[in-house]
Amino acid sequence: MIDSHFASQRFVQVRNAVVRLAGDSGDGMQLVGSQFADISSLVGNIICTRPDYPSEIRAPTGTLAGVSGFQLNFGDDTITTPGDSPFVLVAMNPAALKVNVSELEPGGIIIANEDEFTAGNLEKAGYDASPLDDGSLDGYRVIRVAMTRMNDEAVKHTGLPKGQRARCKNFFALGILMWLYDRPLQPLLEWLMKKFAKNPSVMAANGASLRAGRNFANTAELFQVHYHVAQASLPAGRYRRVTGNEAIALGLVAAAHRARRPLVYASYPITPASEILHELSNHKVFDVRVIQAEDEIAACCAAIGASFAGAIGATGTSGPGLALKAESLGLAVMAELPLVVFDVQRAGPSTGLPTKTEQSDLYLAMYGRHGDCPLVVLAPATPADCFQMSFEAVRLATKYMTPVLLLSDSFLANGAEPFRIPASESLPDLTVASDISPADFAPYRRDGTTLARPWVVPGMKGMEHRIGGLEKEDVSGLVSYDGPNHGRMVDLRESKIQGIAEDIPPAEIDGPDQGDLLVIGWGSTYGAIAGAVSELQSQGVAVAHLHLRYLNPLPRNLGEILPRFGRILIPENNRGHLRTILNARFGVRAEGFSKVEGRPFLVREVRERIQQLLNGEKNAANVK
Repeated sequence: MIDSHFASQRFVQVRNAVVRLAGDSGDGMQLVGSQFADISSLVGNIICTRPDYPSEIRAPTGTLAGVSGFQLNFGDDTITTPGDSPFVLVAMNPAALKVNVSELEPGGIIIANEDEFTAGNLEKAGYDASPLDDGSLDGYRVIRVAMTRMNDEAVKHTGLPKGQRARCKNFFALGILMWLYDRPLQPLLEWLMKKFAKNPSVMAANGASLRAGRNFANTAELFQVHYHVAQASLPAGRYRRVTGNEAIALGLVAAAHRARRPLVYASYPITPASEILHELSNHKVFDVRVIQAEDEIAACCAAIGASFAGAIGATGTSGPGLALKAESLGLAVMAELPLVVFDVQRAGPSTGLPTKTEQSDLYLAMYGRHGDCPLVVLAPATPADCFQMSFEAVRLATKYMTPVLLLSDSFLANGAEPFRIPASESLPDLTVASDISPADFAPYRRDGTTLARPWVVPGMKGMEHRIGGLEKEDVSGLVSYDGPNHGRMVDLRESKIQGIAEDIPPAEIDGPDQGDLLVIGWGSTYGAIAGAVSELQSQGVAVAHLHLRYLNPLPRNLGEILPRFGRILIPENNRGHLRTILNARFGVRAEGFSKVEGRPFLVREVRERIQQLLNGEKNAANVK
């Protein structure tokens, strides 16, 4: 039902919409963007989000380096990415406009806070003249809003100081978007009441600003239409919006619960992995213990100790921290303990671009340890998939007594999408049988199927044993310097990992099972590849897509699939890590498509590259 005061306005029904809010890092773009996403999800839309944080912690106000953004794609059908180009850009200052306008869809809408387009702010952003006046934005529909002044007028009755009143203008911008896309205000007002229950003046000010923004959009006659996105048809169930980091944390909690063991998560704060630690700290009621360690090495060693003591031991970090954990990972491999490690990748090397995304750690995950040091490597494809793959990491770690490394990245960690909450009883039972008697016990006597050694908790009478970083004698676990024994143990550790291929799903192809072109992806490239391949398949183009969530070991049928395609394309946010691995492992000549800019692939970039390859093949055939 449409409110009566909308009757004079023209609605346009659209299948999906892409909006971006951008402003200074103190303007609250992430907060209101997340709330807009929550409301869109609440009214039944499928969503996909991408926050964009500045790398500078305290960049000067109004500068390009301090711009913070939030993009949301919401619609009534399958959505795989936050969108290539926003149709609506909310620019809170000149710097926000300059950083983002080049990505705006031609003919799109710019909602600009004209109060902030002062001479000083224009100079900080590198403008010689105001783009609102010089004709450079003629290709867009520009809506000039005196947002700062109108917000102040709307909230001054609350008695807040002027500086605090100015901080409410993000809700004025949100109110405009709520009108433009026909979103209900009541859930937001209820959220404000809960969020600021202890600060009623702030609650009242934000609520007043939100209503003022919506009323302005409704009465100013600056918007010719407003838009309606219908509900999506989703399978029945309970849903919530979840980020990748939240999903990792929830997957860990669920897995520990199904394993009937406490969870110990030790971590040193690092962007963009810190939110896993923060989320887990909220779940003490589920026998979760979190440790903020003094450094990366201590965090990893604490998690190893927890695994040795019989808990689900886990740690998380990003690229630089993973490098520091390398020696400790070797210890976990030698001790054959079920350690779970999360690497939320960011752009490198060294400190790199701390808030930008990259798939830069695959080589490090596969090979970045001393000696022959195999472990399981997994990679979720979407933010919601982080739950399933986090759960899977615990399953494999405890069943096979091995470290498992899960590669997420900044795009997955901070992005969000709907997550269907599973019933606890629907998740697999992860309890590990402990029917070993002291008479049969030996610390490295292996299971005949999994090659896993027993998980024996210290203090179990008659099963006292040592573990450590020195090589162990097969079966007995005594320290051994014997060369043939070392070779045998190295082979056993590798065979255990490769044998896991029989316990993971086979690779599945989306599209024809043979043909001219197969596009292979891993991790967060899923959305852009799936979107591009789906578009081309709908046009009758014979292209297939295969996405890898298991990187070590690889799916057992992958070697059978690759020769069935004339060409293989592997888009990666690195210089070709997976391409190099597959070419070496299977003797194929996969072609790389690299993007190392701290930003995820766009659907159109992948689509255009696929078309180039297919057109090249046709041209070559014509020449022949």
